[in-house]
Amino acid sequence: MHSRASFFEAARAATGSLRANKLRSFLTLLGIILATSTLIAVMSLIHGMDVYVAQSVSDMGADGFRIVRMAFIGDWDPKKFLEFQKKNPELSSIEYDFLRSRASLVRAIGMQASRQARVSFESRSVPAVELLGASPNVADISNIQPLFGRVYTATENHHRMTIAFLGNDLREIFFPNTDPVGKTIEIEGRPFLVAGTAKPLGSVFGVSRDNFVMIPIETYFKMYGSRKGISYAAVSSSHETLFQAQDEARALLRSWRKLRPGQEDNFAVISSDSFIQLWDRLTGAIAATAIAVVSVFMVVGGIVIMNIMMAVVSERTQEIGLRKSVGARRSDILRQFLVESSLLAGCGGLIGVMIAWALVIAVRNFTPVPMAMPAAAVLSGVGLSTVTGLFFGIYPASRAARLDPIEALRVER
Repeated sequence: MHSRASFFEAARAATGSLRANKLRSFLTLLGIILATSTLIAVMSLIHGMDVYVAQSVSDMGADGFRIVRMAFIGDWDPKKFLEFQKKNPELSSIEYDFLRSRASLVRAIGMQASRQARVSFESRSVPAVELLGASPNVADISNIQPLFGRVYTATENHHRMTIAFLGNDLREIFFPNTDPVGKTIEIEGRPFLVAGTAKPLGSVFGVSRDNFVMIPIETYFKMYGSRKGISYAAVSSSHETLFQAQDEARALLRSWRKLRPGQEDNFAVISSDSFIQLWDRLTGAIAATAIAVVSVFMVVGGIVIMNIMMAVVSERTQEIGLRKSVGARRSDILRQFLVESSLLAGCGGLIGVMIAWALVIAVRNFTPVPMAMPAAAVLSGVGLSTVTGLFFGIYPASRAARLDPIEALRVER
């Protein structure tokens, strides 16, 4: 009970000292404020990006994967790109039929190809739209859901019908107040009947994912040929069999291409895990850099706090002597100055939290960068700053506690 009362008495004394020297306290806290706001801002950026990557960046879902001609998940290497260009042949519709007929661990597998195209309706025109030729099940595999109408059918794909499924950007441009189903648009001057439009997908780093038009893959091949740009989209039968499904697809394609054991794949299989692993490496580097910067700020801030507390001890030597002469114990003096240094640093941590919070709000409202402040970041920032103040306050507090009361009372102000 006595220790609790002593703690609150020390806290009141420390708070009074901080209020009496507001400017000095604030200047003392600059290092701690910068460290805490930097730490929380970086943690908020990483947390927001983690959520964003999981929800928006990859359209493969937790159970999906893609087979492409070549992929660079990581560092870009121009030499490897040229090497892959020579070594990796284009994927083909024949290989797709082979995979679709033999893959047993996938729930669905689709084929797609894309290019840029001009899309028009009456007097309005959009010059750079992603024209996606896709088998009808690609929409389901990629979690593209209809907002109006429907996706074209397998029969329409087989008969190479000129039918289209629009992204939400085109719906808002061409049909803001009308039902788009049944209207006729033009793709590179060719008329296409609108079967439906997609629900909004959002954007990735400010780049819209809704600026597309999807047409039957067979119609696409009729217009542009089937020799370039094909990829396959697949979804495993369950999340537990995702890696087995990827291995099965890889083995089937290797056998079709007659690759020998030990020979490298001349194609690439990618999944959401590939992007997540890449992002983990990137965030690991960001976090390591942030820790280094925060550590420097914290040490500098801690040293400043220690110097200020040494000055405070010198200023209040007579007060310390007077308290000891009326019965204050060494532990009471030690506790008071430790509470004061940790409270000082903790206040700096709280100011850093408020600055980081304002920064997160500003970034979220005025930039496409996703940030979200997790509770763990706030607790880490305030806790670390408080511990820093406590650690660097040990020496000044112990020096104050060791003062001889008689000698302290003799010190002139």
